Amino acid sequence: MADIRITYDKTADAAYVHLTDPRDDVHSARTYPCDPVDVDGMINLDFDERGRLIGIEVLAARSKLPEHVLKSAERLNPEPPRSG
Repeated sequence: MADIRITYDKTADAAYVHLTDPRDDVHSARTYPCDPVDVDGMINLDFDERGRLIGIEVLAARSKLPEHVLKSAERLNPEPPRSG
């Protein structure tokens, strides 16, 4: 089973599912926005220059992804430690 990296920005409520090896220097050449009416939200598919799907951006992620996925995602803006 492949390890898939998922990042989550809590402030923006946006998640990104990375489908490439983190060691590869891959950049999005084209983004395909899914129809927001069909998916009841905004989901974007990123493709590289060879047409391969390299990532999936999910906006309003709390309403689209299971809670366990967001809890296990790498936080892009981690909460500061509580003092105490």
